[in-house]
Amino acid sequence: MITPDLVVLDADLGSSPADVIRTLSGKVAALGRAEEEGLFASALAREEKTPTGIPGGIAIPHAKTDAVTEPALAMARLSNPVPFGAKDGPADLIFLIAAPAGADQEHLKLLSKLARSLIKKDFTAALRAAASPEEIVALVDGALSDAPKAAPAAAAAAQSAAAPSQAPAAEGPRRIVAVTACPTGIAHTYMSADALAAAGKEMGVDVQVETQGSAGATPLPAEVIANAEAVIFAVDVDVRDRDRFAGLPVIQSPVKRGIDEPKEMIEEALAAAKDPNARRVKATGSSSSSDSDTAGESVGAKLKRALLTGVSYMIPFVAGGGLLIALGFLLGGFDITKFADTIVVKNNLFSLPTEFGDHALGPLGAYLGAVLFKIGALSMSFLVPALAGYIAYALADRPGIAPGFVVGAVAGFMGAGFLGGIVGGLLAGYTASWLGQRPAPRWLRGLMPVVIIPLIASIVASGLMFVVLGGPIAWLTTALNNWLSGMSGAAAIVLGIILGLMMCFDLGGPVNKVAYSFAAAGLSAGTADNHGPYLIMAAVMGAGMVPPLGMALATVLRPKLFTAAEHENGKAAWLLGASFISEGAIPFAAADPLRVIPASMLGGAVTGALSMAFAAGSRAPHGGVFVFFAFDNFILWLLSIAVGAVITGFTVVGLKGAAARKAEARQAQEAVTV
Repeated sequence: MITPDLVVLDADLGSSPADVIRTLSGKVAALGRAEEEGLFASALAREEKTPTGIPGGIAIPHAKTDAVTEPALAMARLSNPVPFGAKDGPADLIFLIAAPAGADQEHLKLLSKLARSLIKKDFTAALRAAASPEEIVALVDGALSDAPKAAPAAAAAAQSAAAPSQAPAAEGPRRIVAVTACPTGIAHTYMSADALAAAGKEMGVDVQVETQGSAGATPLPAEVIANAEAVIFAVDVDVRDRDRFAGLPVIQSPVKRGIDEPKEMIEEALAAAKDPNARRVKATGSSSSSDSDTAGESVGAKLKRALLTGVSYMIPFVAGGGLLIALGFLLGGFDITKFADTIVVKNNLFSLPTEFGDHALGPLGAYLGAVLFKIGALSMSFLVPALAGYIAYALADRPGIAPGFVVGAVAGFMGAGFLGGIVGGLLAGYTASWLGQRPAPRWLRGLMPVVIIPLIASIVASGLMFVVLGGPIAWLTTALNNWLSGMSGAAAIVLGIILGLMMCFDLGGPVNKVAYSFAAAGLSAGTADNHGPYLIMAAVMGAGMVPPLGMALATVLRPKLFTAAEHENGKAAWLLGASFISEGAIPFAAADPLRVIPASMLGGAVTGALSMAFAAGSRAPHGGVFVFFAFDNFILWLLSIAVGAVITGFTVVGLKGAAARKAEARQAQEAVTV
């Protein structure tokens, strides 16, 4: 997997991780093992998600992508170390791991073995002392074949001098188990495992680690878990089969902390084992809250997490269902709503309908349109139950799902809609959570999560929705819809401005999701005589497309104001923006929020206002320009987006340019002063 052509020694490859990754990606591509842009983009995206620098001046950028056709390792020893996010400073030894998306287990095991070798100080010392690319290849081949070559004398001496003194054995519990896992599952998963095991050995603690990575996972034996006194979860993803560790004191952190601070994590686990009040792993289904919640989570934070969980699980029902409805309109005409039920029941592909709307694409179009419309409408009918069900799930885990879905269905039946789903989901979740915290006799505990809690929580939440809350919330929902549907002229433009500001305020965050959910939930109320919901949906979608498009435009207008990584993000932002994925602007906002967010909000507000003024309407809740067939006044809607994106692009360029000029003036003044 590594050849001398893939090794760069003692070179200056730039000042940023993107520069180094770009060079190494080019090396891999030059040998025909990958498509350069795809590998570079995937590795850089992984780097931006979690920096790959580890203690000891090492970094392991990596990617598992379709852009790689043959597994490869590219290595650079830098004359000018580059910061890759490690706490102890920049890295001079860089390994780029390039794995195909369908890499077989043997290749993945070899790649993970290399990552584990980089934890060993004698191996890294040998890499630093190697005199040629051929010697680097020999060292790596040795590590991968379980027969490491002898380190050069200089490296051995350096390692001997750097060898740490044996730490005194820690007091207290001596048996700990751990699970490590990262999204890619190639490098950090295994390096964290080895770092924890090595630190445990130094401390006199038996640390048994289960790696849940791409190379497969071998579960820890049940007796090992039973004998452990605490568990460490060094993970960036969910732990598989978490119930095995139920009852153990738990320390949970991102996987990289297992590499950076293994001793600290072990010490925390030892302390938790002695603490009767320490946070413990709770069995799935019997918990009133998720184990991944942070200790001491505030009521506001818990509420925010629950609402975002509900919305995130609801959106696939809305997006998929809405697009199916839009396709139904395309094939069957906008009056397919009048014929769909009759057609899908009485007709089939061998008995096409004879009665359908004037705008259908013939009998076949009418039948297929009716089928697609009905599937979409049924999918959309899950909107409120899914919202309520997963809000309750976020608060009470699995015992909250059934009462949440039930109260969501009741809210829909009562006409309480989106607001009813939120209120009902909170009721069901908090009720199930409270019940899950009640002590129960041993003989009843098994029935609590599957029978008792769902039954009582359903009665309480749905009963309150029927008897007390449903009517008032339904009245409020109807009044709100009537008010919005009746908006015209200046009032509609003001609403467009408000929705545009909300969509661009946090780029996929809570405020953005509230605006989007409000628009998507109202689509079902749209009719031939009531276009208000369609206008709102178009304004929301258009405004949400502005930030990524505006940032992409800005990188073209003034390239020097942006980093190499931002230029790459800008290229992707064109497509993300056109597809209505506001998150495409997040890399820019994260790097410079005080300029990017206001510029995005300004452009989004203008787009929302223009979309409303042009009476642009969308019958699809997602898809951007690719659902053009579901729009009224599509060209004018595109114009509103173009105007907003131009405003955002020029505004962010102006703000960044002013900041750059101010910094240059300050530096000049300081130089004169000196």
